[in-house]
Formats: sequence, structure tokens, C-alpha cells
Amino acid sequence: MPTATRARTKVTAIPGDGIGPEVMRATQQVLAAAGAEVEWEEALAGAEAFRRGIAAGAPQETLDSIARTGVVLKGPLETPVGYGEKSANVALRKTFEMYGNVRPVRELPGIRTPFSGRGVDFVVVRENVEDVYAGIEHMQTPGVAQCLKLITEVGCERITRLAAAVAQAEGRRKVTVATKANIMKLTEGMLKRIGEQVLAEYPGLQHEHMIVDNCAHQMVIRPEQFDVTVMTNMNGDILSDLAAGLVGGLGVAPSANLGDEAAMFEAVHGSAPQIAGKGVANPTALLLSALMMLRHIGDFATARRIEHALYVTLEEGKDLTGDIAREGEGVPTAVYVERIIANLGRESGAVPEREYRPIALKRWPQITWYRAASTRELVGVDVFVESERDPRAISITLQAAAEGSAFDLTMIGSRGAQVWPDIGGHSFLVDHFRARFMFKEPPKGNGIAEITDLLQRIGRQHNWMHIEKLQRFDGADAFSKA
Repeated sequence: MPTATRARTKVTAIPGDGIGPEVMRATQQVLAAAGAEVEWEEALAGAEAFRRGIAAGAPQETLDSIARTGVVLKGPLETPVGYGEKSANVALRKTFEMYGNVRPVRELPGIRTPFSGRGVDFVVVRENVEDVYAGIEHMQTPGVAQCLKLITEVGCERITRLAAAVAQAEGRRKVTVATKANIMKLTEGMLKRIGEQVLAEYPGLQHEHMIVDNCAHQMVIRPEQFDVTVMTNMNGDILSDLAAGLVGGLGVAPSANLGDEAAMFEAVHGSAPQIAGKGVANPTALLLSALMMLRHIGDFATARRIEHALYVTLEEGKDLTGDIAREGEGVPTAVYVERIIANLGRESGAVPEREYRPIALKRWPQITWYRAASTRELVGVDVFVESERDPRAISITLQAAAEGSAFDLTMIGSRGAQVWPDIGGHSFLVDHFRARFMFKEPPKGNGIAEITDLLQRIGRQHNWMHIEKLQRFDGADAFSKA
């Protein structure tokens, strides 16, 4: 029975593919038995949408439902790999700008791992819409591909403030900013810089920076040291899955995707088509995600009631699905669900005493964010060319092209390594070169005419793919040196 009278909250339910419909039904049964005041709107996304020719993986009716409810509970979706349609998961996150992915990592009773008894209990907060996952890719030559890594100051601020808000909502004390700023000084370095600036505004929170590969190492060596970690998109994707492995794997890993207009709660495990329809799927991950959803809509009491019932069930080890039961003792999904429902009202000593509060998200204005620089100088241009020649031969043709122009050729690189002027060593060469041209004198205007002239000169002998302006903002070089 409900603990108090509440208005029913509309939630878009996307059962998903494979075992998705089974774990969704199981989760809805537990929520109903616990008295959650939720009204479901069922919607479609994933494989069936792709079969209907919907490239984004979600029909307009689903998008309309999410826009109405602002809250989604989603099962696993099949994701095309390598070719074809984009991921429906990514499309939904981007469509509704769910910029933050929150992944709790907590030891569960009865699920034995090498880390059992260590008290692992932290949260990975992952930026969700930027980085290489923006999905902007181009073939530069028939054998060379490029993916753009886009990181913005506002994106870094949003995700850092979300990490701080998660820490405050759960009574946590420390936020670790994990980046690869030692290598990618402009992109990953931006999260380090902005993260440290933002977290300094929260005197109640300790904060630290950690190189992300060391963070992965430390998660395995001493996971107890972490409270909340915040990362860029791909780093967070990888390390949140690693972290899930510490406490039992993706089959018990919940997830929330948060934004200003919508929040989506999902199981992050796969659709497991090999067991779909057999009635043996484990709904724990989606059920834990539903608890995050209940807290999001303010129903803390029902979330607590279900959490204790689940923990009692796992502690006692009776009627568990085959993936988490003792060998030979696995039961069907329906029996597991019945056991959880039967345990509603019981208390587990294994549930951490944590007073949850609403996550206080800053609402971001719907404007085009513009970051002005006090001074801006154009000092050169990188031109990317395709060639089968050796670097010395390329340098001769490019120097000849630049003769009489506004530029000097200063460097040629291949895959980030300088290959001209020769500095010794050996680089394996491919047909993709970056030629750096610096202005001989500061341009009088915006420099576009001079760049256009240079490209015309280069184009007479080389196929160029794209260019990057070399600029200084507020007196600081805004480009990598090599």
C-alpha cells in the first residue's frame, strides 16, 4: 500500500528489445505492489523501430511521449555495430539533451565478487552528449578516418555541477575529476580546469584531480577511496562499466540520464536475445534504475521500501534468478519477483544509511552559449593533405606553393608526430599529413583571403581535406604545439 497519497506521475515506459519486455514487466509489478503512484505510457524504440525504417531508432510518438512526461524508464535496446543506423540510446539522450549519466556503484548482499566486504559505494558521473560520442566522423583518405572530440566549457561546467549536486543529494563528501589532461591538454584539460574552478565553489565538498588511467587502476586496487567521480563521455563510459564489474556486473547496474527537460532511467546491460522469452531474465538492474526514478520524482519512501525488500531477498539467497543464484538453484523471473514482493515491509541491515534528497540541478537557459575572448589573433593554419610521397618531397612542393604567399611552412606532421624537418627517429607513414603554415606578418583583416590564396596554391599539387585555423585567445596559443 502507498505510504501517503500522491498524485500519479506519468512515466514513459520503453520495454526495449530481447529480455527488455520481461524485465520491464517484472519491475512494474514490484512498483505496483509497493504502491508507487506511477501511470505508464508505453512507447517503442530500438530494433522494431529500425525495422520500420526509422533511422534514429525511436518514432515520433515516442519522442512526443517523452516530451509530455519528462520521465522515462527504459529496457535494453539493440545497438547496430559498425555500419547502419545510429544507436537509439544515444539518439534519445541527444534529442532531449540528457547531458549527465549517473551510475551508482554499490556492493550488493549475496552477490559475491573479489571485492565483497570492501564496502564499495561510489557514483560515476559521466558527461553524456559531447566528446567523441558527438559522432562526427569523416574519412580523410580511403585509409584514414577521423573522429572529432568536441568538449565545451559549458558542458564541463554542467557535468561538474551535476556531480556536486549528486554528492550533496546523497550526503557524499568528495568529488574526483578524472581526465586525460596530461595528453589532451585542450579537451581533457578543459574538464580539469573547469572542474576545479566549479568545485571550489562548494566548500563542503573535497575535490581532487586524477589521471583517468590511474583512476581505472585505483578503482581496482582501492575502490573504497572514491565517493563521486566525474569524467568526459568516453572515459566515463569505459570506467562506469569497469566499476560495475567490481560489484557484480552490468546485470545489476542501474543508470540515470539527466537533463533539464527529461530524465531517462535504464538498465545498461544488453538485450540478451539468447535468453529472451525464456522467463529467466534478471530484472535487478532495471529495478534499481526504477528506484533512482522514484527518488527523482520525489517518492523516497517507496524507493526505500523496495530497496530494503530487494536487499532482504539478495541477503537470504532464496528464489534468485540463475545468474546470481547458487549453482543449480536459479528460479524463473516471476518467482524472483514474487519473493521481492513478499519481502516488502521488511528491513535489511545491508542497506547503507543514506538520507536521499532531490538532486538540485541548475537549469540552463536555452540560448546559444557564446564565450568571448578579450583578444583574438589568427597566427597560422594547419592544412591536411593526402599524399603518397615522402615528407621531404612534400615539403619541397608545399614550400614552393607558399612562396610569395603570406605564410611560411614550419612543420609537417603525420598522425601527431613531426616528420619534417627531420628530428631523427622513425615514423611509420600513411597518406595523411598535417602541414603547419604560420603567417609571416599579422594579417590586416580576418586572414580569410590569405588562407584562400594558400589553399588554391596547395590545391594545384595536393589534395587537401580540411584546415584548422591556428589562433591565440587572450594571448594564449589555442592549438597543440606539435
